[in-house]
Amino acid sequence: MSNAIPPRGPGALGRREARLAWGLLLPTLAIVSAVVVLPLLAIFWISFKPVGLADLRPPAPVVRESLRGEGEDLRLQYRLRNSSRDVPITAVTMSDTVPPGLTIRQADDRCEVTGAEIFCNLGDLEAGGRDEIEILVSAQGDPDALGELAEASPPVLTGNAPNILTNAEFTLDNFARVFDGDEFWGVLGVTLFYATVGTIGALVVGLFAAMLLDRSFRGQGVLRGLYLFPYVAPVIAVAFTWVILFDPFSGSANALLIRMGLTDTAINFFGDRPLALIMVTLFEIWRYFPLSFLFILARMQSIPEDMYEAADMDGASPFQKFWYLSLPQLLGILSVLFLLRFIWTFNKFDDIFLLTGGNAGTRTLTVNVYEQAFAVSNIGAGAAVAVVIFGCLLLFSVFFFKLISREEGL
Repeated sequence: MSNAIPPRGPGALGRREARLAWGLLLPTLAIVSAVVVLPLLAIFWISFKPVGLADLRPPAPVVRESLRGEGEDLRLQYRLRNSSRDVPITAVTMSDTVPPGLTIRQADDRCEVTGAEIFCNLGDLEAGGRDEIEILVSAQGDPDALGELAEASPPVLTGNAPNILTNAEFTLDNFARVFDGDEFWGVLGVTLFYATVGTIGALVVGLFAAMLLDRSFRGQGVLRGLYLFPYVAPVIAVAFTWVILFDPFSGSANALLIRMGLTDTAINFFGDRPLALIMVTLFEIWRYFPLSFLFILARMQSIPEDMYEAADMDGASPFQKFWYLSLPQLLGILSVLFLLRFIWTFNKFDDIFLLTGGNAGTRTLTVNVYEQAFAVSNIGAGAAVAVVIFGCLLLFSVFFFKLISREEGL
């Protein structure tokens, strides 16, 4: 029979420390929830709503006040309209205060006057409907100045209208529109090509650059600074530089190719399929390989020199030292860089939009979000594409971590 004493639970001090730890973490968790979780939940919510760009502002009555006429025909005129062309507004009311210098002589039948106060019960305002109220007044002073004074204090309007963003109306039409036809799968294929080739290319070029600068030599610092230029330069500047450089009419690249006899006519690098997709992918590789270069170089310089000295004594070739010594040491940082760069490239929008605008077969999912939400004014469909992007990246991350854990288990 065992006499082992079962482990005791955390004491009072441990519980106090746990509460303190959670208390210190609470502001961070709240900030992360506000910055990341809440917008993500909002996108999921909007993706199931039939909402357009005009629906972001809820329906409301709008009024324009002005002082019209002269003498006995002087009147305050209120022109109202419904800001929505699809949703009516019920129980519309208007209240206003007549500025000093104006005296109310006769009001609209729907309005009640108490001194200088006006309250009007206007009932319902149809979708896209308009209404007009006139209050006869008399003026003591300059009518123009009094009119400006009246317009400076806008009336207060109230009304009830359903808000499509907060009501209980949901639909799957946004997702049906996203997956309708072969267009989505073509866009997904372009996105996967752009993200995969761009990520692998940036890692390979970054690895090659790190190997070149892994040894000390004169001018090494200057060369490292030049390597970082594509990454630190403003994206709009380098994007338009590429567009001008490869322009089919005045670009230096086409002029050089024609002079060398490699082509007879100018090539539209950013306007022909599939060359445009290849060019934007090359731009992605060129612009973001410095990030991989920095991390890989830092990891390479932390590898002990004793390993390479022992390999030299054994007569290992440079390729063998790289394959059997350097590469195993770099797998960790390469895997992290691949994950991060794939996610960032998959979400990339500005590079492609500046280079091609998503034309010539370079339309990715992020460009599709912009086109659905703003070009077509369908916010719900744009949010649905964003949810699809989130799902794709979530599946990729789960698969990646399972693969990494399996490799580490081996």
